[in-house]
Amino acid sequence: MRMYIMGLVLLLSIASCKKEETTYIIETDLGNMKVKLLDSAPKHKANFIKLVSEGFYNGLLFHRVVNGAIIQGGDPDSRNAQPGQHLGVGDVGYKIPSEIGVPHFKGMLAAARQGADDNPNLESSGSQFYIVQGQQVSEKDLNIYQAIRNFKYSQAQIDKYLRLGGMPMLDQHYTVFGEVTEGLDVLDKIARQQTDDYERPLKDIHMQIYKDNSN
Repeated sequence: MRMYIMGLVLLLSIASCKKEETTYIIETDLGNMKVKLLDSAPKHKANFIKLVSEGFYNGLLFHRVVNGAIIQGGDPDSRNAQPGQHLGVGDVGYKIPSEIGVPHFKGMLAAARQGADDNPNLESSGSQFYIVQGQQVSEKDLNIYQAIRNFKYSQAQIDKYLRLGGMPMLDQHYTVFGEVTEGLDVLDKIARQQTDDYERPLKDIHMQIYKDNSN
């Protein structure tokens, strides 16, 4: 009986942990964003938590910025990078199996990856990620992408796209594993920065990422 009770307590404890939200702060030179990780991409979630716990992202840059599309970071080569240095090919030496499903609404955190020609299984980079800024989306746009890719958005997803905007052209191609819950204005500030021919901001934008302990 005692073993049964201990086992029940352990199961309840695990269930409680799974329900607990995992949130992180992405601190930048232009302000902070709060990000909630998603249970729908457990491998990506676990990898991100591991890298953050090791301090991997601290001091790296948002090395690629495309206004109206995304901001991207996580290249280890961006640490102490020289001005004008071309970035975006650095990584941690492994890939993560795709966990594709969640759409690319504004503020979604997703894994970068190599192109499909060299990466037919759409495996994700081990460290590089992007945050969606995107643009306004119409219901006509969503119908086009549903027809092209032979899938269907839920009504809640359609409503969210119409409210927030995003990048539906990336859906079914990249793994989304988190969502900005605070700091979308910071995302917009970063996306508006002037860039060079490689889409790298002319003024470096550093990041620090750490667990949000305010919950």
